[in-house]
Amino acid sequence: MKEQRKTPLFDLHEELGARMVSFAGYSMPVQFPAGVKKEHEHTRQACGLFDVSHMGQVLLHGPDPAGALETLVPSDLVGLEAGRQRYGLFTSEEGGILDDLMIVNAGDHFYLVVNAACKEQDIAHLRQGLSGHSIEELDRGLLALQGPEAAAVMQRLCPPACNLVFMQHGRFMIDGVEVWVSRSGYTGEDGFEISVPAASTEALARRLLSEPEVAPVGLGARDSLRLEAGLCLYGHDLDTSTTPVEAGLIWAIGKPRRQDGERAGGFPGAELILHQVAEKDHRRKRVGLLGEGRAPVREGAPLLDEHGEPAGVVCSGGFGPSLGRPVAMGYVTSELAHPGQVVYAEVRGKRLAVTVTRMPFVTPGYHRG
Repeated sequence: MKEQRKTPLFDLHEELGARMVSFAGYSMPVQFPAGVKKEHEHTRQACGLFDVSHMGQVLLHGPDPAGALETLVPSDLVGLEAGRQRYGLFTSEEGGILDDLMIVNAGDHFYLVVNAACKEQDIAHLRQGLSGHSIEELDRGLLALQGPEAAAVMQRLCPPACNLVFMQHGRFMIDGVEVWVSRSGYTGEDGFEISVPAASTEALARRLLSEPEVAPVGLGARDSLRLEAGLCLYGHDLDTSTTPVEAGLIWAIGKPRRQDGERAGGFPGAELILHQVAEKDHRRKRVGLLGEGRAPVREGAPLLDEHGEPAGVVCSGGFGPSLGRPVAMGYVTSELAHPGQVVYAEVRGKRLAVTVTRMPFVTPGYHRG
């Protein structure tokens, strides 16, 4: 068995009593003694601290990083201002999704954050596709400070970072260490993602946890928080068999990259993807699903129409603590994808009614200025 990698916070997690699990090749905390439900609720009400150091952090240098990267993703990066961040997708020649990522225009270079499980293939994909540009994988920690009290905490540690708005990025000093801060996260709440040198990660985490609003949060609550926020997890809601249009991510395809745009196409799978955008011609769509009672509908549960015929499948599901009811995301046939439509999830031999609903399930708390 391949040895599990450790983030710079491994020892701190054990000190705090975390239950550790294997995730994307890393030993990661799934929960702390408070438990998943309390960690989830604390993040929604105050502020949670997440270790996301397993994610891949990459620098892209070269003569035209924006133009080069546009050959691999459908985002508008030429129009991305310095200091701004954008959600992006690596697409395949068949129109599927290889990974999703965050892209920052850091001025004379780009800074990328990719998923832990995909980072080796992503870096190889970048190096193969962007010859003439430098691709540097970084050894840095990454912390996510999330929740309505995140700004109050950051105001004490680094007041200038509080001037950022949602999806804006900057470089600041905290306790004599340069950190890279984005006002973003994956919980649906206001917050900050903080990239810090590996050797300084534990000290910063301890500093943040010393603040009264902050509690450590593991992967369990991270998953329920992102599900309530209607946010995709690669390998579950996104994969190589799913196009951005089917995934409900048309907004991630920049207008200049669409048909009749000034830089139309030019990315892998563009012909199929742009056809689906223009003609609304796709066989299935990702939707939100709300269940009744308290029995959660889990990933992989088949979805049926009123006649018992196959209608789709659940890709993520669980109990939503903020709503007090089961929540899920799934792919259904396009004709069943409108809000209010009832479909049936097959769970342990029973059929449970779930209602197609708009996402996110909770009102986002992003700070847009």
